[in-house]
Amino acid sequence: MAGGRLGPGTLTEPRRLMRSGLGLIVLGHGSLVLGAIVHGSVLRHVAGARRAVNPEYAAANVVSVCSGLLSIAAGIVAILVSHNLSRAALHWTLLSVSLLNCLLSTACSVGLALAIALTVHGRGTHLVRGCNSSALPADARTAIATNDCPFNTTRIYDTALALWFPSLLLAAAEAVLSGRCCLVALVFRGIGPCAHSCDKEQV
Repeated sequence: MAGGRLGPGTLTEPRRLMRSGLGLIVLGHGSLVLGAIVHGSVLRHVAGARRAVNPEYAAANVVSVCSGLLSIAAGIVAILVSHNLSRAALHWTLLSVSLLNCLLSTACSVGLALAIALTVHGRGTHLVRGCNSSALPADARTAIATNDCPFNTTRIYDTALALWFPSLLLAAAEAVLSGRCCLVALVFRGIGPCAHSCDKEQV
């Protein structure tokens, strides 16, 4: 393409599609690792007396893990399509998986952004709700003088934000790559205006 612009024909190149698949696999594993760390270092501490985590944090973490798993699946399908360009079944599989992952990754980004906004707005008070101390501070970054709290409240706030921000970036990148794979599947199946442009480029 002149000027280095990406067209439909460029997107359907096997090597570029394989790179997108590898990128989804790497991003998916990153989301899984960050989700596990968030659960182990934050969510198990912020659970209340009934061991019930606040809904906004639990939902964001579950969606993040599911998005990571689906990204890995979409990446594997994209790599298979790059080596089998004429298989219609793989085209439809890539279309369905990548479209679902794009929607889920977008929802994950929104959920993580909401969790970050609620945490910053409430100064982390929801994060220390599981503490049994009666001397809970108005700011989670303020140390508690008593030993009633089973975890260090000054670290929970910083740890949560430090893990949520990269998770948000990974989810956004997953949504972009999944959208690209979805567009490639549409082009392969001859659906949409991009498919006609691709045919003209190939001619």
